[in-house]
Amino acid sequence: MPHPTRPWIAINADLVPAGKTTCAYARLNVGYFDAILNAGGLPFILPPLGKEAEIDALLDRADGVVLSGGLDMDPRRHGLPSHAAVQPMAQRRDDNDRLLVRRIIERKIPVLGIGVGMQQLNLACGGGLYMHLPEDQPRAMPHRDATGGPHRHAVLLEPGTRMEEIYGAGEIRVNSTHHQAVRVVGPNLRVGARAPDGIIEAIEGADSDWYCVGVQWHPESESASALDMQLFESFIQACLRKSQSLELAA
Repeated sequence: MPHPTRPWIAINADLVPAGKTTCAYARLNVGYFDAILNAGGLPFILPPLGKEAEIDALLDRADGVVLSGGLDMDPRRHGLPSHAAVQPMAQRRDDNDRLLVRRIIERKIPVLGIGVGMQQLNLACGGGLYMHLPEDQPRAMPHRDATGGPHRHAVLLEPGTRMEEIYGAGEIRVNSTHHQAVRVVGPNLRVGARAPDGIIEAIEGADSDWYCVGVQWHPESESASALDMQLFESFIQACLRKSQSLELAA
């Protein structure tokens, strides 16, 4: 049963394949569940089961879903050309997430996609991706630090969007670690924010009754700012409203 004041928020786990001396295991950055808890939600982890009936059973318990970041989707499995810079996520996670995202969209569950989670939402809705920004958009500004260190840049919020409602008009600064990006926004989605070079940094559902937001940056990271918590708080409040409306309708 839903918690009376805190909505239950599911987070999909990453998967590390078995090595020569190690077994396969699931993992998740603690920043995800810390941010959800601090924003007023109760987090739980969705393991990569890859079975639709079990995914549905878990989603029945969730008031909202956070799609976590990770390695790249394998472009070949999505009808896209491969690239040497792509680091594919484990096949089991890819299979599971494709089912998970499809069911989230069909059921219109409140969702916050982060990093590759945003890209998964966009592809599932019929959009397209840049495989490697340094080659696809050579004039683009840096979107990650080549040494793997922290990197931040400005993001311009689109007027009249949910992102503007969350942050206010103008621009914010975000942490950035990506080499891929949304190329074409899927139908029923719209751009929520762009970098100064025009690269799409946030997308959102065009249907105001469905909270669907994806961000290319990582608001759960250790270098996140107080502004990033506003995104989680907006998401949690939307999940709570959705849960309460379903209870009233029951």
